[in-house]
Amino acid sequence: MGMKTPSRRSHLFTVRVWQEELEEGLVEWRGRVQLMTSGDVRYFRDWSALVPLLLTMLSESHALYDLKENGIDIEQSSLTERKERNE
Repeated sequence: MGMKTPSRRSHLFTVRVWQEELEEGLVEWRGRVQLMTSGDVRYFRDWSALVPLLLTMLSESHALYDLKENGIDIEQSSLTERKERNE
């Protein structure tokens, strides 16, 4: 009675993977992850990097959501551009 249930937020990602030939007979899996709600795009070069990358993107997404909930207006496009430049 009167207890507020926590809201559930879902996140939609697209993951694109491909093989990149490095040398004769040597290939590497690479990928691109996009968080569809924000447009944030990140790249990875090893399967073991995928889960930590998703967790980082979720964490940053939650932080951004919390800022907006507290009335702080953050320009999403400039945040995404800074992330892409740092990679």
